[in-house]
Amino acid sequence: MQTYPHSPLAGQMMDQPLAISSILQFAARHYGATEIVSRPVEPGLQDTLHRYTWRDCERRARRMARALAGRGVAMGERVGTLAWNGYRHLELYYAVSGSGAVLHTINPRLHPEQIAYIVNHAQDRILCFDITFLALVEAIAPHCPEVRAFVLMTDRAHMPDGAAIPNLLCYEDLLDGATGEDAWPVFDENAAAALCYTSGTTGNPKGVLYSHRSTVLHAYASALPNVLNVGALDTVLPVVPMFHVNAWGLPYSAPLTGARLVLPGAALDGKSLYDLFEAEGVTFSAGVPTVWRGLVDYVVERGLRFSTFRRTVIGGAACPPALMDTLIDTLGVQVIHGWGMTEMSPLGTTGGLLARHRTLPAAEQRALLRKQGHAIFGVDMKIVDDVGAELPWDGRTAGHLLVRGPWIAARYFRDEGGDILQDGWFPTGDVATIDADGFMQVTDRSKDVIKSGGEWIGSIDLENIAMAHPAVLQAACIGVSHPKWDERPLLLVQRRPGMALGREELLRFFEGKVARFWMPDDVVFVEALPTGATGKIQKNRLREQFKAHRLPAA
Repeated sequence: MQTYPHSPLAGQMMDQPLAISSILQFAARHYGATEIVSRPVEPGLQDTLHRYTWRDCERRARRMARALAGRGVAMGERVGTLAWNGYRHLELYYAVSGSGAVLHTINPRLHPEQIAYIVNHAQDRILCFDITFLALVEAIAPHCPEVRAFVLMTDRAHMPDGAAIPNLLCYEDLLDGATGEDAWPVFDENAAAALCYTSGTTGNPKGVLYSHRSTVLHAYASALPNVLNVGALDTVLPVVPMFHVNAWGLPYSAPLTGARLVLPGAALDGKSLYDLFEAEGVTFSAGVPTVWRGLVDYVVERGLRFSTFRRTVIGGAACPPALMDTLIDTLGVQVIHGWGMTEMSPLGTTGGLLARHRTLPAAEQRALLRKQGHAIFGVDMKIVDDVGAELPWDGRTAGHLLVRGPWIAARYFRDEGGDILQDGWFPTGDVATIDADGFMQVTDRSKDVIKSGGEWIGSIDLENIAMAHPAVLQAACIGVSHPKWDERPLLLVQRRPGMALGREELLRFFEGKVARFWMPDDVVFVEALPTGATGKIQKNRLREQFKAHRLPAA
C-alpha cells in the first residue's frame, strides 16, 4: 500500500483534543442527574451507601484538580492511588489526568516491598490512599522519599490520631481549600494520562503509560454493541478493581455512555455483592473468574436468583466452562468472555456470536462463546511460529499471539526492557488459535505451554476439564520433566470443601475428552493453589515446587 508523508488536502473539521476530562464534562452536561452509588470503606460506614450524580462528580473532580495544582503537582508528574472502587477514587481518575498530571493506580495486594519499588520507580509526588491501607502506607512511607504528601481519602472525622506518616493530608480538607471555578485545562491529546504496572513480565514490574488519546479511543471501542454494550439504560457495577488496569476502562465508558455506576468498595464476598446487585438493580458487571466463582456459589447454594443482572464480562484468566454454563443456564446471565493485557489498556477481544451462528446447535454456540472472542475495532492480531512466520487462521494451528493498535504499548515506562516490539507488533506471551471467522482462543501462556515429544499440550484445556468435575474447586496444570518425552502434564487440584475425589476417578473423567497423549500423567491434591496480586494462579511457583516430582511409570 502506498503511503504519503503529508496529505495533499487537510480535513476541515474542528480540532478538539481527545481529553479524559471531556468524558466527565459530557456526562455532567448530558447525564448530570444519573446516579453514582458507592459503598464507603471507613469504619462505621461500610453498611451505608454514598449517593451523588455525574454532575456532582465533575464538580468535585474539578476542585480536586485545582487542589493538586495548589500542592505543586505539575504537568506530567505522577499521583499514586492505593484505593478500592469508590467515589473519591473515581474523582481522582479525572482530577489527576484532567489537570495534566498522570494517575498511577497501584495494586495494594502486592508485597509492600514491590509497592515501594513501584512508587519510587514511578516517582509519585503525591500518594492518595483509602483508610483500609493506613498500616500499609505507614510501612512503605519511610522507603518512598520522593513522595511529597500523603492524602488519606476520607473526611476530617475519620482522620486517625498519631499516624506515622509524614505530611499526611485529608482529602476533604483539600477539596474545601480549593477555590475558584477554573475550567479544565486544554493540552495535547498524546500527553500521558495514566500509568499502570504489570507483573506479567520477567524481573521487576514494568509501567505502561497510557495517553489521553489512547484512553478515550479505548473507552469508545469498549462501549460498542459487540464489546461491552454499555449504555444509559445500564446500571454498571465493576467488580474488577480500579487498581487493576483502570477497571478495564469502565470508569471511562460508563460516563461516556451515561450509565449509572455502582462502586462496591472493599466488600467483594458473595453475600455483599449479591445484596448490592439486588438492592441497586445492577444490569452489567465485570470481574475475574475467582470473584464470580464466589458469587455464583453463594447464589446457587441458597437457591437465589438475580432480579436484574443480565450481562457480565469475565476476563483476567480463562473462564472455566463449568462457571460459564452455570451463569448462562442456571442464572440466566449472558457471559462475555474477554481477553486483554495491561499493555493493551486492556481490552483486545470479547466473545459473542455472529448472525449466522444463530442456527448452530447449542453446543457449537457454547464452544464459540468459550473462546476469548473476536478482535474489537482498534486491535489487529496474528499468530506466528517460533521463527516469526505467520500461521493460518484455521482454528487448529496454535502460535504465538501478536497484536497492534492505537491503545497498545510501544514501550514500557522509562524504556524498561528496551525495544519490546517485533516488527511493529507487540508479543503478548500467549499461545492461541484463530479460526476463519477471526475468533481467537488462548490455549496457553508461552511460558506455561507443555512440550511433550515435540507436540504442544495446552494446559488451559486440561484445567477446564478438571474444573468441570463437581468435586474440583481449582486446578492448575504444569509440565514436569520426563526422560523420554521431555515434559508431561502434572495436574494440581484443590478439592471443594467436604468432597472426596481420588486420582484414578479424576483421570477417568478425562477419558474421551482429550487425545490420549494429552492425558495428565499424574494428579496431586493440594490444600490451596498459590495466586498472585491479580488472582491468577502462579504457575512459576508450582513449577519450582514440583520440579523434582517423579511421574508414575507408564
